[in-house]
Amino acid sequence: MNYIWDVVMRIRNLQADAADIRFVPAQTYSPYMELSLPELNAVLPGQVLEINPYYRFYDIFRDLYAPDLTGDEELRDTLFDLLMHFLAEIDLHQGMNRREYYIRFVRRDIAGGLFGGRIREYFSRLKREEQETVAEGILRLYETGEAVHLFKEMMKRLFPGSVIYANCEEKDELLIYVGREENEAARIRVELILELFLPPRFHTELYWSRHFGVLGMESTMRMDAIALH
Repeated sequence: MNYIWDVVMRIRNLQADAADIRFVPAQTYSPYMELSLPELNAVLPGQVLEINPYYRFYDIFRDLYAPDLTGDEELRDTLFDLLMHFLAEIDLHQGMNRREYYIRFVRRDIAGGLFGGRIREYFSRLKREEQETVAEGILRLYETGEAVHLFKEMMKRLFPGSVIYANCEEKDELLIYVGREENEAARIRVELILELFLPPRFHTELYWSRHFGVLGMESTMRMDAIALH
């Protein structure tokens, strides 16, 4: 890890606020690295990080910490911290394409309650990578309208061991084997996907860690491991 954008990404992946980090100019630093960390790749929320401001931003900071400039140290340090946070945000956005902006807009709308209070609450409980996955799925739903296909894909991405069986001969029914022990975190994820992607006409049956028996599939016909309905 060498760049300020990497710090912000790591903090956000910890579900923390990058604004809690404080950037300060390093007193001793390597001319070949932007960050001066005692332990490489060890970043925590609220940490004070020393930065080599001349590694990439010499033109911006060359006059802020000139050797003959000694006054207003507190003001200059505050300005340095603000500028570094601003530059880190620019770094993060430079690698984004238009689709990534759309996904960010979807995440913002969900967090703002435009999909309802319960969806906002469930969404806030997801990890950042899971939020990106769900937001991308919603964007594709608007583009393609393939709700059932995207429902299956979202289940597979959030629950890699899940299997979905369709019974549409007599009624629109889905049998969903989640492949995970039932707990609050898993229920929240399943209910979120059901509400966002599955059309209301579908009836669903959930099977968590125990699969229902399927003739001809030995893995589902183990004694004491078959879900009873």
